[in-house]
Amino acid sequence: MPKTARALVQLPPSTSAAIEKLGADLAVARLRRKESLKTWAMRMGVSVPTLQRLESGDPAVSIGIVATALWLIQRDGELSHLAAPEQDRGAIEMDIREAVALGRARAKASAQSRTTNSRKKTLDKA
Repeated sequence: MPKTARALVQLPPSTSAAIEKLGADLAVARLRRKESLKTWAMRMGVSVPTLQRLESGDPAVSIGIVATALWLIQRDGELSHLAAPEQDRGAIEMDIREAVALGRARAKASAQSRTTNSRKKTLDKA
């Protein structure tokens, strides 16, 4: 029995379900085009069992094979948007937290500076 990569065993359920849906959707796309497993696999440059694994949602199928299947249905352009920085909510939230913290630090420094300057003026007048 082949060893399963730990990353595949630890897939979050939602990710696993999304991969299974992608495989099923690719199978539907193939069937709607009236393509056999054999023909589709040949066009993709893979074996029929590999195509079957893809369509069943096997997460061990390489991303290159997934990309080729998406190319066959003219959806490969979506790949360039999947991890685009402008769509990375986690990083955007981190950037916002850092900006807020910087703004607070600057406001505090400005307030301290005003207080220090005010005290100096008071001492200078005395």
